[in-house]
Amino acid sequence: MKTSRVRAFATVTVISLGFVVSLSAQAQNASETLYKSKCAMCHGADGTGSATGKKMGAHDFTTVEVQGVSDAELSTIITNGKNKMPAYGKSLKADDIKGLVAYIRTLKK
Repeated sequence: MKTSRVRAFATVTVISLGFVVSLSAQAQNASETLYKSKCAMCHGADGTGSATGKKMGAHDFTTVEVQGVSDAELSTIITNGKNKMPAYGKSLKADDIKGLVAYIRTLKK
């Protein structure tokens, strides 16, 4: 009886972990798509900055400088804009902004 409970628990745990990993992958894909539609035009698809973005002063997301900025500060910049960067607080949900911050973290060198 105890063995069957352990097996059932292990099965449920494995299925749950697979579901969480799947959701994480979906969230990552959604954030990458959002990044490409809202950010890549200036910051480049790889985060190093497009030619147009560099002329406007867009930051290279792969640098230690940008990667050292807190998640809260990055969220504030995305929400309120900064310098020539537009504010996205009215057009993006808080979870979208959080996802963008997480995606920017994946761009480090």
